[in-house]
Amino acid sequence: MSRQTLNDSREADGELGYGTTTTISNRLPGTLTFVPDGDARIARGQPLYKVDDKPVSLLYGSMPAYRDLADGVEGPDVRQLEENLRELGYTGFTVDDEFTSATATAVTNWQEDLGLDETGVVELGRVVFADGEVRVDTVEAKQGEPAAPGQKVLSYTGVEKAITVELEPADQRLAKKDSEVRIELPDGKEIAGRVDEVSTIIQPGDGQNQEASTKVEVIVGFDDQQAAESYALASVDVTFTADKRENVLTVPVAALLALAEGGFGVEVVEGSTTRYVPVKTGLFADGRVEITGEGLAEGTVVGVPK
Repeated sequence: MSRQTLNDSREADGELGYGTTTTISNRLPGTLTFVPDGDARIARGQPLYKVDDKPVSLLYGSMPAYRDLADGVEGPDVRQLEENLRELGYTGFTVDDEFTSATATAVTNWQEDLGLDETGVVELGRVVFADGEVRVDTVEAKQGEPAAPGQKVLSYTGVEKAITVELEPADQRLAKKDSEVRIELPDGKEIAGRVDEVSTIIQPGDGQNQEASTKVEVIVGFDDQQAAESYALASVDVTFTADKRENVLTVPVAALLALAEGGFGVEVVEGSTTRYVPVKTGLFADGRVEITGEGLAEGTVVGVPK
């Protein structure tokens, strides 16, 4: 029986890239007169693409656009719009959940600066909300093509590099949001990371020999972006730790015995005699298990079946 630190951890292969990809579908009729290049960075207020030479602008926020925004409308999407107008330098309104005539005036000024019709109404499809600055991942439409509602124009990611890892459902305990991980880059350097997103992905079968499967997709972020700057795409190793117990008594898992009265015990060897001691189990890791029990201490000899 020894005293040691147990780690419930697992190493998994990860793909270094930019994390989750989001697709933008157009909502406006007309002709695509501008689409960006792949890998372009687009910030608040800048055009993602243009229809009939009028921009569809990027704004920041977590709520997607789902309706026209006009005088009299109320809701968190109004506050989100007003926060962006303020950050873009427009004034004269209160940032709240109400779209007032003052908000409409600010919108009119914004429309004038962009060369849009000065209606004071933000029509659905004129802006796209994202969490922050974006990087264009792929462009799916071409300049000069007809722009139709529902048409996929481009997909984007965040601008910071991230790692995508696929885990088996049985290992989902390893990936808790905000938990810390270790990342080993292709050059052997290790950096700290964290779990940013966890989602369940169902991969359909082919309907014949292959059945549908379920995977857990984990997006891992990290602060040391400079360490990965030289890699466009790369395979990396990610170590997840679900639990850790420091300085605990442990025995090999094989030393556990099922007791007739229920629970587990260990066989303590004392010279030529043995006795059974009930134990409570804790963390299982690396073939060993944390235990506590009366009279047990480091160095106690326990029987292990051969």
